[in-house]
Amino acid sequence: MDARSHWEQVHATKDPRQVSWFSPHLVRSLELIERAAPDRLASLLDVGAGQSTLVEDLLGLGYENITMLEISQAALDGLKARVGQAGRAIRWICGDVTETVLPEASFDLWHDRAVFHFLTEAVQRRAYVERVERALKPGGSLIVSTFGPAGPERCSGLAAMRYDASSLGSELGDRFSLVESSLDLHETPSGTVQQFLSCWYRFR
Repeated sequence: MDARSHWEQVHATKDPRQVSWFSPHLVRSLELIERAAPDRLASLLDVGAGQSTLVEDLLGLGYENITMLEISQAALDGLKARVGQAGRAIRWICGDVTETVLPEASFDLWHDRAVFHFLTEAVQRRAYVERVERALKPGGSLIVSTFGPAGPERCSGLAAMRYDASSLGSELGDRFSLVESSLDLHETPSGTVQQFLSCWYRFR
C-alpha cells in the first residue's frame, strides 16, 4: 500500500481523537508559531494537517493567511467540515509534501508535526527539503517536530525515523539555522508516552 492509500484508510476509518498523535491542543507548536510569526497576517503553511486542532487554534489566535497541506482527502474533508465557515479563507491542498509544487518564496512559516519522521528514504527527505527551500521566504521559519532519540521506531503501522537536533539539522542542510530545540513528551490517547523533538529554524 502506498503512502496516500495508507493515510486515506487511516483517516477514513479511525476516530481522529483516538489516533496516537492526537492532542487536544498542539501546545508546543502554537508556542513556537506565535514566537516565530507574531504578525497575524503572516503566511503559514501546515504540512500533514490531518484532522488536528491546530487550524482552529490558529484561527482563534487571529491568523488570517493559512494553507493546509495533507495527503489524505478524507482528512481534509473531515477538517473542513469541522471548521465550517470559520475556514472559508483557508487554502486547502491535497497532496504528498514530497511531490506537491508550492508557489516560490510564498510562506513566512512552514510547520510540520510528525511528517518528516515518516520519510525513511533519503530521496524523500531530499525532495522535502527542496520544497521547503522553494516555498519559504528568505528569513522565514521552519518548525519541525519528529520523534526524538527515545521515540518509537514505528507509528501507525509504518517505520519511522528518530532524530536529535544535530541529525535533523544535517538532513536539512546549511540554509537552515537552528534557533532552538526541545525534547517533549506526548501522551497518546491510550496512555503511551512518546518522545518528540521540536526544532525551530530560520531559513537563509
